[in-house]
Amino acid sequence: MTSFSSRVAVAAAAIRQIFPETPLQENDYLSKKTGSRVLLKREDLSPVRSYKIRGAFNFFRKALAAGNDAELFVCASAGNHAQGFAFVCRHFGKLGVVFMPVTTPQQKIDKTRLFGGEFVEIRLVGDFFDDCYRAASEFTESAGAHMVPPFDHKDIIEGQATVAYEISGQMPGARMPDIIMLPVGGGGLAAGVTHYFADQRRDTRFVFCEPAGAPSLRESLATGKRIKLARVDNFVDGAAVAEIGREPLRHLRTFATEAVRLIPENRLCATMIEMLNVEGVVLEPAGALAIDALKDFSKKEIRGKTIVAVVSGGNFDFERLPDVKERALRFEGLKKYFIIRFPQRPGALRDFLELLGPDDDIARFEYLKKSARNFGSVLIGIETKDRRNFELLNANFEAEGVQYQDITDNETLAGFII
Repeated sequence: MTSFSSRVAVAAAAIRQIFPETPLQENDYLSKKTGSRVLLKREDLSPVRSYKIRGAFNFFRKALAAGNDAELFVCASAGNHAQGFAFVCRHFGKLGVVFMPVTTPQQKIDKTRLFGGEFVEIRLVGDFFDDCYRAASEFTESAGAHMVPPFDHKDIIEGQATVAYEISGQMPGARMPDIIMLPVGGGGLAAGVTHYFADQRRDTRFVFCEPAGAPSLRESLATGKRIKLARVDNFVDGAAVAEIGREPLRHLRTFATEAVRLIPENRLCATMIEMLNVEGVVLEPAGALAIDALKDFSKKEIRGKTIVAVVSGGNFDFERLPDVKERALRFEGLKKYFIIRFPQRPGALRDFLELLGPDDDIARFEYLKKSARNFGSVLIGIETKDRRNFELLNANFEAEGVQYQDITDNETLAGFII
């Protein structure tokens, strides 16, 4: 084995101190659906429900083994890295300070505090991550502490590579996967897994799965240099990174742009709901990226292939479930929103209801009667069981001369009204 593979093997053995290997599970539902053999690497079943604990543990382990005399460690995170960091602080008995944005959901604050116990202090600073990270960096320097980055460090990458080490040993019949699908945020996991398999000279294809609203790897590969995105959609909070890590990109820069699949956020929601309803698996948005990417491939393209999808995390705040369900229904064409010009006369609502089909359900109805006007505007949301029902509904609208506007895909209006 090369030096990197050897170090990863040592890291994998050491990490057994805190949790066993996460399972590599064959998924019958996804296998039948895609015509391939799909196995899920269940990082959502780690002690902190994400792979982030691996990099944090390896960073601490190597820092302490090197005789680092820092008694205080610091991280800036509002999510999985903070929880992995807190768990590891308690394991090693080291004090840690976690900087989180003021806007961090209370559920994530509470879980970080739970994992770290008396070894971790949480400081809420700024409305955005950049403010939080700046404060953490300034504190680290002034306090002589040790900063633990979320992805942009060789020891973090080495720790995340233990995912690949485990996959290699868990594959049925020792046959390596044809394709490995990897979620990408800062790039630490992708860099570690690809580096490990390259060292093992495995002929495996990699598919990198980024949120469509945060394509930092895709843009960097396309331009040939590290790009910082001007705007990021934070819905996939575990992977919405404006700038791919410098060290991860060094490992990933040889891949073609086509290796990156951009995952639409609303389609991702449909996958999350599907996995919850069919398989009973709770996934956070970033954790569903690799599974969702299966939809980008035709059955002919992947028939008979062995595919490993890395499920990166399951820290889902159920307060977000209504929004996820809403996005999923809109993506699948089962829910639409209309603004309708409604006549202000008795019986108008009854006449309108006659236009709906037997499977059409009014999910939202807002109407404000206007004095001295013949018409008023109605915001109406309609759910149905088959997307083709909206073709019939639109035909009914046209036949009856209903003046309407479909605003379902109008991001400006939808974001403000819905």
